[in-house]
Amino acid sequence: MHERERWHLILNRLRERGIVRIGDLAALTGASVATLRRDLAKLEDSGQLRRVHGGAEGAGVSGQNELTATSFGASQTQHATEKRAVAALAAGLCEDGDSIILNAGSTTWFLAQCLRGHRMQVLTNSFPIAQELIAHSANRVVLPGGELYREPGIILSPFDEDAIQHFAASKMFMSCYAITPLGVIESDPLIARAEAKLLTRTERLIVVADSSKFEARGNMVVCPLSRVSTVVTDTGAPPQMVEHLRSVGVEVLIADPQERKVLTAA
Repeated sequence: MHERERWHLILNRLRERGIVRIGDLAALTGASVATLRRDLAKLEDSGQLRRVHGGAEGAGVSGQNELTATSFGASQTQHATEKRAVAALAAGLCEDGDSIILNAGSTTWFLAQCLRGHRMQVLTNSFPIAQELIAHSANRVVLPGGELYREPGIILSPFDEDAIQHFAASKMFMSCYAITPLGVIESDPLIARAEAKLLTRTERLIVVADSSKFEARGNMVVCPLSRVSTVVTDTGAPPQMVEHLRSVGVEVLIADPQERKVLTAA
């Protein structure tokens, strides 16, 4: 993982919790304690955090054009094997002629890679997904208007009326920050608002979430589980959460990261 990718993970965790310990950051990034101490020193020098004994705390200053979201590059490297398996399984739910929505996220980006042979209309608020589809597929691509946030690669509009109001999709594939009994969770209110807008353009919501997404985190509920039709995840998903999803009427598809196949569907 590159230095700047670690920095984004560190700062994102600080925004969530206010304070972090070196041990937690080592588990999060896979970097050594010595490397993380150098990272914290550099981030402190730039005024982005304050070092404390055993870790760091937030500096309390946030830029106006920042989102509480992991950078796209860093997200791609986390749980990549599981995300690819989930994406490959989710791609089987698409057919030529479909109109679909892909929200900004690393799992949906892997899904876009699986759609190279399709011919569909795809609405996305992700610049990297749009680039992937334009460069490597014959799919038609629709982008909403708005500002491009470079690090997460997401296009956000402050206006209610934009291009998405004229798009009708048969299904939406949503990557998310977390999924809990409360519903689909995001870490940033702007991202949550954008995804809620996209949801108005489809009836069927398919959440693509690797097993790490079942950890309770984030604080913005995009939608309750009653709005979710299907969850595509992998074999590491907590059994109790899989059971809960099915008990509230959500279809669950589980991919094996080693074999890329459906193990269970209900």
